[in-house]
Amino acid sequence: MDLRPNSDEARDIAYHFHSYTNARVHEQVGPLIMDRGDGVHVFDNHGNKYIEGMSGLWSVAVGFNEQRLIDAATRQMQKLPYYHNFAHRSHGPAIDLAEKLISMAPVPMSKVFFTNSGSEANDTILKMLWYRSNSLGKPEKKKVISRIRGYHGVTIASASMTGLPCNHKSFDLPIDGVLHTTCPHYWREGRDGESEEQFATRCAEDLDAMIQAEGPDTIAAFIAEPVMGAGGVVVPPKTYWEKTQAVLGKYDILLIADEVICGFGRTGKMFGCETYNIKPDIMTMSKQITSSYFPFSAFMMTEEVYAPIADESGRIGVLGHGYTGGAHPVGAAVALENLKIIEERDLVANAAERGAELQAGLRKFVDHPLVGEARGVGLIGALEIVAPEGRADEFAPGKLGAALNAQFLKNGLISRNLGDTLAFCPPLIITAEQISEILSAVDRSLDGFSAEIAG
Repeated sequence: MDLRPNSDEARDIAYHFHSYTNARVHEQVGPLIMDRGDGVHVFDNHGNKYIEGMSGLWSVAVGFNEQRLIDAATRQMQKLPYYHNFAHRSHGPAIDLAEKLISMAPVPMSKVFFTNSGSEANDTILKMLWYRSNSLGKPEKKKVISRIRGYHGVTIASASMTGLPCNHKSFDLPIDGVLHTTCPHYWREGRDGESEEQFATRCAEDLDAMIQAEGPDTIAAFIAEPVMGAGGVVVPPKTYWEKTQAVLGKYDILLIADEVICGFGRTGKMFGCETYNIKPDIMTMSKQITSSYFPFSAFMMTEEVYAPIADESGRIGVLGHGYTGGAHPVGAAVALENLKIIEERDLVANAAERGAELQAGLRKFVDHPLVGEARGVGLIGALEIVAPEGRADEFAPGKLGAALNAQFLKNGLISRNLGDTLAFCPPLIITAEQISEILSAVDRSLDGFSAEIAG
């Protein structure tokens, strides 16, 4: 790492406050600076090449140098670089994208609301739920149930719905009215002798018990990712979604499907809801909607959700909410072109085919003494790292994951350690040869790390 005065690394330390980083450690070690991208690879400012096994942050579907997205942004910049959707204003890209998203929805949806990030979208959804309940004359129906280890963003409201300790500690979160039920991770949370289906039943029973304890008339919605992402790539156990939706239906509780990571092909279907037969009332979308070439997000809602909100705006005279950059014309134009590429190149099918290869390859590592579990679906997967037998006390939580992640980097692979879980989420354009490249780097890293900590 080049930490000489006036180097990019030194200037980064001097001026740049980083997300999801230990600020004091960063002052000592500095950044890894990326300079350019090419397909599924990125290159740092010293020319080192890496396969981007995380698509940036779960998000670059079409790779890191897609000229069609650059051209779409350029054309829109030249025509109408910015406009808003306040006070009855609109523009072509927003209208086209809203219509496109409604046509793609896995269940009938009524309206799309545009925001700038998944966090903003989920934050807005909570506000809309409160607004809707007031419109319905049910001011007590405001609580939202999320899940332990679920991830829904980092604003005050969305971080409250997130179920991870680092997003709550010292932030005085979660806020009142946000609850967290059982994490559906069978490998970690299942009891001895309990089948997947029995564990799914217990998860549903835990949810039912929480609703009854709080009072069904106080619960507005349940929010969940089809497959958990930042919480460790947690794949739902068999029958989980069927049983969960039955509980929600019994109490007239809305279902919010957070598709920020799963949406637009990641699970091998266009939406995670299709993979697991989920029938949401609201869907959150971001990340792969523009392949993260432009900050953009949205949520769709059914007519049942929309109508009371529209009625309340009529009663008050305005919907007092919106973002300067919401429905940004450049972002909408990039999203439209990105979705065209995903469809034209059949990248959802590629995700299913290459995903099967990725999952099969990861499962082969389960026999390795450092691997406790391999899990995933489509092009999202994970390895759960465990300490060598008899040595668990030597390694604090997250230490093994961080060390192995550093080993991956030495072998030209970018992953992300979520505690002691190593996540994989490569671009949808990935080839069979590049899947092999990832798996080979994992193999070398596991063996190298094993030798490093042997003894």
